[in-house]
Amino acid sequence: MTEQQQLALREALDQHLRGLGIETVCVEHPEVFTVEEMMPHVQHLKGALSKNLFLKDKKKKGLWLITVLHDRQISLNDLAKKLGAGSGNLRFADEATLLDKLKVGQGCVTPLALFCDQGDVKFVLDAAFLEGGHERLYFHPMTNAATMGIQPDDFLKFLKSTGHEPMLVHFDDVVL
Repeated sequence: MTEQQQLALREALDQHLRGLGIETVCVEHPEVFTVEEMMPHVQHLKGALSKNLFLKDKKKKGLWLITVLHDRQISLNDLAKKLGAGSGNLRFADEATLLDKLKVGQGCVTPLALFCDQGDVKFVLDAAFLEGGHERLYFHPMTNAATMGIQPDDFLKFLKSTGHEPMLVHFDDVVL
């Protein structure tokens, strides 16, 4: 994906959010590809930072976007069991699928890209994002060179506008 295409998608996201009356805050930073690389640029932010995984279900050919707190450790086998996908059946989806369904590349995975999905991706959200009393939730805005903050109620409004009902998972209740 070219930088120009990325900028156009970011602008489309901004327009979508404005159309819903959602205000955001944004921090620009160098491109980052891991949570560890991102932390020095965003550790001052008050709220919940995210880690996002784009997975495929090997047997059913389903696609999953998993969004958890940035410091959460995840076992794909245990997660697959929790989601009813069967142990060993969740794998990272390839970048071509990511680009096709969410219009972002590796390192840019974000639930904000769900506005590009046509209903093919199931969304799993760490319940701690909504139940943790966070002022804002932070995600990449279609680029890994920025981090966008959105209030929890506005995030739910955004998800509803995309047709995605989040599957809330209480990761603290299970050993993953």
